[in-house]
Amino acid sequence: MVSCQPSVLRVLVVDDHELTRFSLKIALQTQSDIELVGLASNGQEAVQLAKQSHPHVVILDLQMPIMDGASASKQLKKLDSRVKIIGYSSVQMPYLEGLMKKAELDAFCDKSTCTPDLVNLARQLVARD
Repeated sequence: MVSCQPSVLRVLVVDDHELTRFSLKIALQTQSDIELVGLASNGQEAVQLAKQSHPHVVILDLQMPIMDGASASKQLKKLDSRVKIIGYSSVQMPYLEGLMKKAELDAFCDKSTCTPDLVNLARQLVARD
């Protein structure tokens, strides 16, 4: 059987906190099988970058200015229904439940999760296809 899994996983990171973006940038750039295709600070930037970079996975903060993660996830899925979106947030219940209903996410990862687990989640989402 022929695998449809890409040899290099294209990842877009979207978070309004500069330190989070920078930390994920460093973590992802150390992975030989991952290409960081962009960094965005809000959902509007994410949609524009996704149009240009065609990511396989988007790590998407749910609470951001200009365009939140739930709104961005819907637009990202309209651009490419195959893109995998990981909601990445420190939001706690019950607010998270409301966001999850509004958003089109393939997975959720709390910001307290260690970075290697987040990276492995991105790989697993694409491997499922």
